[in-house]
Amino acid sequence: MMHFTLTTRGIMMDETTLMNFFRRQIARQEKKPRPSLFLVAQWYGRDKCNDYVKRRLPVLTWLPRYQSTWILQDALAGITVGLTAVPQGIAYGIVAGLGAEYGLYAAFMASFIYIIFGSCENITIGPTAIMATMIQPLVKKYGADIAILITFLKGCIIALLGIFHLGFLLDFVSLPVITGFTSAAAINIASSQFKSLLGIPGKSESFLDSLIVIFKNLYQIRYQDTLLGIATIIVLVLLKNIPGRRIGTTFQKIGWLLALSRNALVVIIGTVMAYIFYINNQNPFKLTGSMGQGLPPFAPPPFSTTFQNSTYNFLEMSTAMGTTLFTIPIISTIEHMAIAKAFRKGKPLDATQEMIALGICNIFGSFVRSMPVTGSFTRTAVNDASGVKTPLGGIFTGGLVLLAVSLLTSTFYFIPKATLAGLIICAMYYMLDFPTYVLLWRAKKIDFFVMMLTLIPCVFLGLEYGILIGIVVNLIALLYYSARPIIEMKIEQIDGETVIVVIPEEAVAFPAAERLRANIMRLSGESECNVILDCKNLKRIDVTVAKIIKLLAKDLSVRGQSIVCSNCCESVNATLKIVTPELLNFEGKRTI
Repeated sequence: MMHFTLTTRGIMMDETTLMNFFRRQIARQEKKPRPSLFLVAQWYGRDKCNDYVKRRLPVLTWLPRYQSTWILQDALAGITVGLTAVPQGIAYGIVAGLGAEYGLYAAFMASFIYIIFGSCENITIGPTAIMATMIQPLVKKYGADIAILITFLKGCIIALLGIFHLGFLLDFVSLPVITGFTSAAAINIASSQFKSLLGIPGKSESFLDSLIVIFKNLYQIRYQDTLLGIATIIVLVLLKNIPGRRIGTTFQKIGWLLALSRNALVVIIGTVMAYIFYINNQNPFKLTGSMGQGLPPFAPPPFSTTFQNSTYNFLEMSTAMGTTLFTIPIISTIEHMAIAKAFRKGKPLDATQEMIALGICNIFGSFVRSMPVTGSFTRTAVNDASGVKTPLGGIFTGGLVLLAVSLLTSTFYFIPKATLAGLIICAMYYMLDFPTYVLLWRAKKIDFFVMMLTLIPCVFLGLEYGILIGIVVNLIALLYYSARPIIEMKIEQIDGETVIVVIPEEAVAFPAAERLRANIMRLSGESECNVILDCKNLKRIDVTVAKIIKLLAKDLSVRGQSIVCSNCCESVNATLKIVTPELLNFEGKRTI
């Protein structure tokens, strides 16, 4: 045995002493308490729970790291958005057939709720033109309460879709369908404002109805309202195109501020003009008129209502909503998600959380008599251009709207209808996406026709029927291409034998199975060659296709011909191995 000594901290230790030292160290380690599996699981579960809570309450993520220097930028952005939200809220409340106050009720509650549940700092949720025009027919027949109830039900549907991760269903609504729908909505909304722009009395329900009413009442056109409405549009266009920058010279900053606040400016100018005429006992313009006084009551949404001496319970109100009960959540979510993706600028988007946030905004909004809300492209663009840092900017937007509701209700009486009509018509023009129309026509004609087959029914039959027709047409086109996949067929010499090589692309599904069989039978009948089905591009096939290939092999064997499958991936090989194993050939040579 080897003997040695070890010097540590000035102490000489022989072999026996050293061994005793190590034994004591090992014994001490064994006596130390170790975390149990239960504690480890508890810590892990706590971390997972914290992560989930932070995902569902994004405010817990950004608020602890909030910097004091951000407050000025959030305040500036929030106030700027508020200056746009107030006139737009009034306008969209009128478009919906509700009082002007309903658009403002919708604007403030959504701004506050999104601060807690929203995951995108620049998204602004509130009333939009599309939501307003979709509920307008219901409001006309059943009163304001049905708009509040559909807001609540819509919020529940969207929140449940988000909780159960069913947002993928929206992927079946393509860009051509969305483009056709939004364009038709813009046309319908703009046409509904022609009467107010010209000072003609009465209401219309559709695009054609608007034109008919105008031509029947040409003699009632008021030049005062017409001039004011046209001047409003001209001013809005000029202000929108003023060159300016948020960070630049003084003149650039002024130009930027004028462009952002143009909606508020034209409304203020129109209101001041109307008030000056009023105090001089003149009324050249048709005015918005009185609206509800003060803040709305905080109460549950109405589950029954009485309108025009008729009482409707919850079931009757829900039945009256018809397809709108399902189309309005779909359109609202599509509109919101499209805006969120556009302004994320490459950052990841939590679609589930955005759906939950949108649903909760509608649910809480229904408790303050809000009309349906969703993401607003115009106000989101203003928010982003204003340099917002966090969702906290919504508290300033909501506060400004609340101030307008509580203190300025008497002022809203003097807002000219022609001014609001010009504002809406101008906004709807910018919703017409001409570059996308050109893109669809040049890139793929079938997508352009899908857009047109959505747009035309939406304009003449209604938005709900139009989008359903567009989705059905799009699915038919999708099924058509599924039934007509690209399949290359050629005659080649392999090992001195003339064969037909069939090369499908990517996938062959059951709608294409019979067509594949018929084409191979036709070509093999003409050339009397054996067939190789080269599956190098195939990623998957279904059992129907595999059975058809097996039947094809039997048909060819009657002629004295054969077919083999080669270059199969694991997925295709697994299916063929069960259905028709005799056709498999991994070397790509004929075996039958």
